[in-house]
Amino acid sequence: MAPTYPFSETDGLALDPTYERLRREEPVTRVTYPYGGEGWLVTSYEETKFVLGDPRFSRARTVNQDVPRMQPLIAPGGSILTHDGEDHARMRRLVSKAFTVRRIEQLRPRAQQITDDLLDRMDNPGDLVEGFTMPFPITVICELLGVPFEDRADFRMWSNQVLATVGGYTPEEAMEGMLKLHAYFTSLIAKRRQQPADDLMSALVAARDNDDRLSEDELVRFGITLLVAGHETTANMIANSVVTLFEHPDAMKRLREDPDTLPNAIEELLRFIPLGSGAGFTRIATEDVQVGNALVKEGDAVLVVVSSANRDESVYPKSDELDLSRDVGQHLQFGHGIHFCLGSQLARMELQVALGTLLRRMPGLRLAEPVEFRKGSLVRGPVKLVVAW
Repeated sequence: MAPTYPFSETDGLALDPTYERLRREEPVTRVTYPYGGEGWLVTSYEETKFVLGDPRFSRARTVNQDVPRMQPLIAPGGSILTHDGEDHARMRRLVSKAFTVRRIEQLRPRAQQITDDLLDRMDNPGDLVEGFTMPFPITVICELLGVPFEDRADFRMWSNQVLATVGGYTPEEAMEGMLKLHAYFTSLIAKRRQQPADDLMSALVAARDNDDRLSEDELVRFGITLLVAGHETTANMIANSVVTLFEHPDAMKRLREDPDTLPNAIEELLRFIPLGSGAGFTRIATEDVQVGNALVKEGDAVLVVVSSANRDESVYPKSDELDLSRDVGQHLQFGHGIHFCLGSQLARMELQVALGTLLRRMPGLRLAEPVEFRKGSLVRGPVKLVVAW
């Protein structure tokens, strides 16, 4: 039987040393996943990029199948995350205009205003997660989508259930979260049909009703995906970046002294910080494919570990060191290929606004209590981050 994966319980922002050995000795290896049995694990940069970019590795083949995977939930159909080829392109075209560099830059003043308002209200000392890093991207994505901000406590809970891995919520609780999110967006879509607004959900409803470019189930799942992905990853990335800068005071000092270096520094933080707790979404080989040292057979499951690929020494010398002046090139934090993150420009802008404002407004920012990280989730991040300034 192949080794059990994950190799160890996630510990804060540390990477299991097994990844370094595998990148060197066996970058494509067989493991036993928490759900669905054995599959391939890819840990190196070039092989990860290859799998993410090659259409012979299908997300659609995972729909409603008990495939090797990290999460208890079996992938439902209708999501942009589980479409291949033209179906994926059709859905992506519907929202791509909302996430262009130009459109995101138009959102920057509003993001700055939200940031300033939240920081004005924070206690000193206070919990940065509850007071800022979580409500900031939630507010932005709620306004973009047209989701009521006052419902955030409910959809945060449901998001956490959906993102559960081993040690988090039970399979039944994960399914409950998905059903609650499905019911929530079904209700919101009904309201937008009666009262359209200037938001992305209204535009998607119009695309469904007027142009027939979405099925009803695709419309609901689009809303779920954009909401969950639009706040969970960015919120945790901001918090993880603050923790990382606390651990690298010279880097924090440099950013304060030269804020113009922040955009490049954020790319290095994105490369360096392991946002995911392990391997990502499953792909199924549609034919036999040679991947690095391994022949992947048709029907085999393949999962990549982006956080390991981003620490590949053959691409990033001294990869375990944070170097804010590094020429990062194409890190894989946002993925690669057709499923490259739609919200990458939004995330970059939010990180720039959030970190830039914290460093400027709080020159004495420091950790006030030990950091406690969440467990049993696909996404790493602090449960609480109590700071003083």
